[in-house]
Amino acid sequence: MASKTDTEVIIGGKVFTLSGYESEEYLQKVASYINNKVNEYSKMDSFRRQPLDTQGVLLQLNIADDYFKAKKQISMLEEELQRKEKELYDLKHELISSQIKMENMEKDSREMEIQLREKAKQIEKLEKEQKNKKLPV
Repeated sequence: MASKTDTEVIIGGKVFTLSGYESEEYLQKVASYINNKVNEYSKMDSFRRQPLDTQGVLLQLNIADDYFKAKKQISMLEEELQRKEKELYDLKHELISSQIKMENMEKDSREMEIQLREKAKQIEKLEKEQKNKKLPV
């Protein structure tokens, strides 16, 4: 089991101690994301004019929006991955079927070549017999 990590981060100019089983780098990355959102919205006059509790809710809504958009994108990518995996499976199946057909055709071709050589020998033998029959005239 991973050990619990305690790390101090700065969010909105205040120091917080975050605890979790994630790495310190991950906790810092989360804090950085929150800081970026706070900074992004703090630049907007309409946001700054809102009461602090409304600002908090707006930030939460924006972060939730980011979460749901990311979740939707993951879902779409997973569906695309499944389609690609099915396509790959179908292509592999088609390749194997084609290889089997090709091997069978090569086998048939070799058998036909053998038959052709045998027929050529038979023709040659019959021609010799025909020639030998005509000589005593």
